[in-house]
Amino acid sequence: MTEPVIGNNSQVFVHFDVELPDGTVADSTKAHGKPARLTLGNGSLSGAFEAAIKGMCKGETRRFSLDPQHAFGERNPDNIHHMDRTQFAADADLTEGTIMAFATPDGNQVPGIIREVAGDSVTVDFNHPLAGQMVIFDLEVLDIIVKD
Repeated sequence: MTEPVIGNNSQVFVHFDVELPDGTVADSTKAHGKPARLTLGNGSLSGAFEAAIKGMCKGETRRFSLDPQHAFGERNPDNIHHMDRTQFAADADLTEGTIMAFATPDGNQVPGIIREVAGDSVTVDFNHPLAGQMVIFDLEVLDIIVKD
């Protein structure tokens, strides 16, 4: 029996570090002690990310970089909103850089980053924190489940 390789419709368990070009680690499944489960072919991953890991085998490691448009997208100015201070709980931490959850009309939650507080106006950025940045993945394949 041959060792499975990552291909279309594979479910993959990986550990990864996401680094910025300056070497800062932005996220790490190893640090959280919990591998990520990725599914290729379902639209949840960019085509460039899928292309970078296709053909890998269990136990293999790979380091690759993705430009913003292939990683977390470009920064979108329409995702920056100015909200009234009264829309926040009185004890809410509105320190610049604080990430908090906001409810959407459909009941889901999305993260927003407090960018500025000026008087009664709070500027919230709903772009992904890594939007607009090139990122480097250091990835290790832990397991592959090939789906028919």
